[in-house]
Amino acid sequence: MKSVSVFAPISIGNISVGFDTLGLAVSPVDGSLVGDIIHVSALQIQNGDESTFAEDEFILAGTHANRLPAGKTNNIVWQCIKAFNQALKSKNIEAKRISVTLEKNIPTSSGLGSSACSVVAAFYGLNEFYQQPFNPQQLLKLMGALEAEISGSLHYDNVAPCYLGGLQLMLTGPDKITQSLPTFDDCYWVMAYPDVEISTKAAREILPATYERNTTIQFGQNLAAFVDACYRQDKNQAFSLLTDVIAEPYRKQLLPGYELARQQLMEFGCLAVGISGSGPTLFAVTDDKVIAEKAQHWLHKNYLQTAEGFVHICKTDKAGARKI
Repeated sequence: MKSVSVFAPISIGNISVGFDTLGLAVSPVDGSLVGDIIHVSALQIQNGDESTFAEDEFILAGTHANRLPAGKTNNIVWQCIKAFNQALKSKNIEAKRISVTLEKNIPTSSGLGSSACSVVAAFYGLNEFYQQPFNPQQLLKLMGALEAEISGSLHYDNVAPCYLGGLQLMLTGPDKITQSLPTFDDCYWVMAYPDVEISTKAAREILPATYERNTTIQFGQNLAAFVDACYRQDKNQAFSLLTDVIAEPYRKQLLPGYELARQQLMEFGCLAVGISGSGPTLFAVTDDKVIAEKAQHWLHKNYLQTAEGFVHICKTDKAGARKI
């Protein structure tokens, strides 16, 4: 393949009830591609002399490119290229000289799975360029390993939905990493990013090292009941359970205006409100578009901290990463 372009959507990690266990891919209802785009193409070799290129070409573009570290060696996608080339060696496939462009169209440290978007788009695009040498399970493991290097721990709650789409439940078995769950397709997910930087590392460090027994029991019961409600399509039960007993009690202090926003959105009639991933993005879910639009308007006026913040009305993205 001479060239390929891939889009990877944003995602909601945890979804309140499933810390490091649940993830949902979402996309705006207006059809805009909110996430990262990767372009992979064969490097144009002049005069047939490949030795003139010491390494692959990397180009950074997109609306949020200016927020990434300078230099390709510090970029996630560059690390993905190196990891993918190393994986190719295990299959006795020779790496080609390539040009890779990252369109970074979402902010980092946003709670939207920003790093997962870059990782998923890069590995998916590279795999397509090389005619799919890795199957989905192998590719997902490569994605998870690289994401773990960035975040400091192995968790697939953004990588899996970003890659596979829909609502994903993370598993602990050696052979199967994730399981797709039924979604509530009539629901709208209002995503509000205020433009306040909260690093994933800082958001994890604020959590306690241990939890009381009652808290862990409640977490397990809520998660199990939520999964049950998804399969039975019991919307009332599902969203009544979207309570975060693990992270939100500690992380909400990091999000300016979160408590006020949560109270107001619930008064509007939203089914649930929570912190997306480690924040600062919040999500509000409703099955009424009028309420979603009302929430969007209020959040735009009252929750955003700068002109770089945004609010999108989304629905579940069932496709996940895909060629465009």
